[in-house]
Amino acid sequence: MPALISAADETKSLRVGTNVLNREAATVDLLTQGRLQLGLGAGYMQSEYEQAGLDFDAGGIRVERLAEAVTLIKGLLKGEQVTFAGRYYRVTDHTIYPLSAQQPHPPILIGGNGRNLLTLAAREADIVGFSGITFRRGGAVPDISGWGVSEVDKRMQLVRDVAGDRYSRLELNALVQRVVVTDHPRQAAEELARRWTQLSPEEILQSPYVLIGTADKLIEDLHARRERWGISYYVIFEPYVDTFAPVVARLTGG
Repeated sequence: MPALISAADETKSLRVGTNVLNREAATVDLLTQGRLQLGLGAGYMQSEYEQAGLDFDAGGIRVERLAEAVTLIKGLLKGEQVTFAGRYYRVTDHTIYPLSAQQPHPPILIGGNGRNLLTLAAREADIVGFSGITFRRGGAVPDISGWGVSEVDKRMQLVRDVAGDRYSRLELNALVQRVVVTDHPRQAAEELARRWTQLSPEEILQSPYVLIGTADKLIEDLHARRERWGISYYVIFEPYVDTFAPVVARLTGG
């Protein structure tokens, strides 16, 4: 939390945010003059649950619990006095203070890859995050078969169908796992395919979860993926921020 505040204090327009956070959101939004994005998730790492002394329930239960939490969080951030009796949460005449600067609440991001989680995101989130990964065996085994173009198409259509009239107001986000700036994209993709054996080099090059090529090619791919899927928002992991920075500068005219 102090890092978010420090970053916001030193800038004027930079939007700060989290991917998963469940406390002090309203205060941060207030202190950043309405620049918080609140990311929520169902959790996928069994080891993290065990370290916190929590039961690692089946995925469907975790999504149901998240759905209840989203209902509570939205009501509280609106300033409502919330009474709620669900399967997982019970509160009586609960309120929070201070209220968030953004009303009725800061933009909520819900992300994942499974059908249940994306259905919840399509119904409740302002930003739908696509990770392309399903973690099996308690988070120990990543399944990236969802990175293929046809699988991305299916998940995008699911969100469109569930969101209905609110689809046009959604922002679509993709979690990028690799950024490789190179004049030899095919070679880079072949090297990654030796590790990501579920995918061919062609599938890797076409996936919205990977960016490989020259700066010009990355920009071209970003525009093409926005045209095809509507993705306008990408999360880049820290090791690739400097690599991706020139692309950002080109896109923003900086």
